[in-house]
Amino acid sequence: MTDADIMTDALPKKRFTLHLVSDATGHTLQGLAYACLAQFDGIDPDQKFWPLIRTARQMERVCERIREQPGPVLYTLVDADLRQILQHFCHEHNVPCMPVMDPVIKGLSSYLGMTPKGVPGLQYTLDEAYFQRIEALDFALSFDDGQNFTGIEEADVILVGVSRTSKTPTCIFLARRGIRAANIPLVPGVTHPDHVFRYEGPLYVGLTERASHLANIRRSRLKADPNDPNYKANDYLDTDCIEDEIRKARRLFAKHGWPVIDVTKRSVEETAAEVLSLLQTNKDKKIGFGE
Repeated sequence: MTDADIMTDALPKKRFTLHLVSDATGHTLQGLAYACLAQFDGIDPDQKFWPLIRTARQMERVCERIREQPGPVLYTLVDADLRQILQHFCHEHNVPCMPVMDPVIKGLSSYLGMTPKGVPGLQYTLDEAYFQRIEALDFALSFDDGQNFTGIEEADVILVGVSRTSKTPTCIFLARRGIRAANIPLVPGVTHPDHVFRYEGPLYVGLTERASHLANIRRSRLKADPNDPNYKANDYLDTDCIEDEIRKARRLFAKHGWPVIDVTKRSVEETAAEVLSLLQTNKDKKIGFGE
């Protein structure tokens, strides 16, 4: 830790209110706000979330709350009248007001030569993509943790790794993107039919992790006490045994030539993003690109 980091930690955090206003569920807005706030140290934002704002009366109530607790406003609103109410209010009260999706929509509109529809919540309509996401979620739950192999060949991707390498949450995250993801755990003493590792359709991806980090995760998961006399006799928590698990897993990955992702310093979102990139690369190769 540098002297600058120490000084920053010693300073009181800057507290402020951040208002998030959306005419839909606001999930996109929350994600954008989180990503932006992560770039600043020493802050303590009090986020006020105002979703599904679709009438003038609702907007007036939101403006009243902003007046009571002033702070920057981030919004995703497509209705021109509602935008005007909010912008006018914020201008009058000298409150920063930022339409976070405008630059992207304007850029796409210019490039495509098309006018956006201006309809809130279109990303959540019950279209084919929506049902594809629901189907993918059902698929992930059905083929979680190697509980079922019948039909696993229909997966877009199969994650393989030892216990606690974030296989399940990564599959769920991918399912939310409409990706049919299954996972197969590598457990000492448990063998799987060889054919489940040889299907031509799915992309297999090996997940690995540093042994010491994996041991900490497993210990935390089991709430294990290192001072417990049974602790050292537990192979599941023993670092040497975990290292052996990881070596055997890597040999399996190498045997089949699978891509490998080290999840030690990755969040589930980052792991899923890497899997999506691998899927795209694999798809491009199948249709003749990237060769």
